[in-house]
Amino acid sequence: MYEYILFDLDGTLTDSGPGITRCVQYALHKMGIEEPDLDKLKPFIGPPLLDSFHEFYGFDEAQGRQAVVYYRERFTNRGIFENQVYPGIEKLLADLKAAGKKLAVASSKPEVYVERILEHFGLRTYFDVVVGSGLDGTRTQKEEVVEEALRCLLPENLFQELMDRKGGKADGQLQKYVEGKNSAVVMAGDRRFDVEGAKEYHIASVGTAYGYALPGELSGAGADVIVETVEELENVLLQGS
Repeated sequence: MYEYILFDLDGTLTDSGPGITRCVQYALHKMGIEEPDLDKLKPFIGPPLLDSFHEFYGFDEAQGRQAVVYYRERFTNRGIFENQVYPGIEKLLADLKAAGKKLAVASSKPEVYVERILEHFGLRTYFDVVVGSGLDGTRTQKEEVVEEALRCLLPENLFQELMDRKGGKADGQLQKYVEGKNSAVVMAGDRRFDVEGAKEYHIASVGTAYGYALPGELSGAGADVIVETVEELENVLLQGS
């Protein structure tokens, strides 16, 4: 049964698409590119911004970093709140805490923004640990965020066992022990990056298809379970299967 639960933020706890896409649109405009169709910008929801500007618009390093600066001009006090909590999420979190679960947020969004969003929507109190990226461009990759969240959330011995497993050092009796224990830890998220981050540390993953994954993305990434609604997510996390 899951005892330690990591959540992505965008597309899992909150529907942040309107704010993110409008801020990307604003950044592109400042870079001399007009994109009137916000739906085309939805792939920006989830992965690190800099990577997305590189991938989708071919920006070099300097252009990408400038685009991120423009994005944050609009996001910091406006786009951040063009956002809403998915119906049922607060009940889910309250039920998990009542059941004694330890909860963390593991997001590629800058941690300062994650904290502001959780406080704004009254969700911060449910989480034992909140981890995001740095505004300076550090810890932007999902596996880095997941590792830090695991380090902060798990008992030291369980964290070290997962790290040993990741490094290929766990074998024999320890390997068997880790395989039994890792069913206690799960990552829930809506993009392949969340699933891949979980797999990096040999923990279970739940794909939230009500978020922003492309068709087939979560199954293609190898999510252990895929849910279509918040209610299904609660059933999975409470039952541990």
